Amino acid sequence: MGAVTRVYLGIGSNLGDREAAHAHAGATLSAAGVRIAARSALYLTEPVGGPPQDWFLNAALAGETTLSPEDVLAACLEAEEAWGRVRGVRNGPRTLDVDVLFYGDVRREAPDPVLPHPRLHERRFVLVPLAEIAPDLVHPGFGLTVAELLARCPDSSEVRPHPGLRAPA
Repeated sequence: MGAVTRVYLGIGSNLGDREAAHAHAGATLSAAGVRIAARSALYLTEPVGGPPQDWFLNAALAGETTLSPEDVLAACLEAEEAWGRVRGVRNGPRTLDVDVLFYGDVRREAPDPVLPHPRLHERRFVLVPLAEIAPDLVHPGFGLTVAELLARCPDSSEVRPHPGLRAPA
């Protein structure tokens, strides 16, 4: 068994039962070997890029795992596929999207997943929920905390708490 690594994941959905999609993602990741340690609230987020589409429901998870980065990514892709994710138009609508944001302090360009996620610092829909659960997490490439990245984020899209909901167990 390998060392335990802290991972941070972003989850989004804008098709179908979005709350159930989040619950499915957490259950699939847990079954694959990612122990969920913290969950953000759920956020309604304005779509960024892509075709016109409904708003997303986004959240961030913190977990601990002995899985490799590739195995964490495989678990994310398995959760998406099992929930009916069809990859079509880039940045298009989706039933479920699960991204590996950070895997410990690993920095790499290849193989997938690229770590940290290469566009997380440009996306309020990632940074707002992530800042809720890990504001002091330092980006190993930029040397800035998640809170600092959020304060400097050029994205002006709207991100607002989903009333009364937290990411499901």
